[in-house]
Amino acid sequence: MKLYGIPNCGTVKKARVWLETHGIEYEFHDFKKQGVTATLLSGWLKQTGWQRLLKKTGPTWGQLPDEMKLSIKDDASALTLMLEKPNVIKRPVLEHEGKVLATGFSGQYDENLFVRFPHPNPLPPLTPYPLPKGEGVLTGKNE
Repeated sequence: MKLYGIPNCGTVKKARVWLETHGIEYEFHDFKKQGVTATLLSGWLKQTGWQRLLKKTGPTWGQLPDEMKLSIKDDASALTLMLEKPNVIKRPVLEHEGKVLATGFSGQYDENLFVRFPHPNPLPPLTPYPLPKGEGVLTGKNE
């Protein structure tokens, strides 16, 4: 599991606390320090579309000239902007093995997202054992 974002972003901080509180292990990728590649963003855009991945709230988007904002109309134009200004990527992005599970964070993740991923320390399977004769567990009768 990998969480992408900027560490001082309030939304990213809340997502990290939620994941940690729920015992979900993840690796954090800092857009500012580690960067973001065209290949990574292209993969996300194919899965989510530019409208879901582009953050239009916030100072970076607000400071863009209107001409530039109007020029963003498809995955390719959004990709160019995101590579130039990673702050316009909606964050955090939660990913597992290349699949985007969620963009943004609204206070909690749907726990069903994590059901399909094995726990890092699973319990061993239960071993069935025969019941002693005379203990009818299903019927509740001694036979």
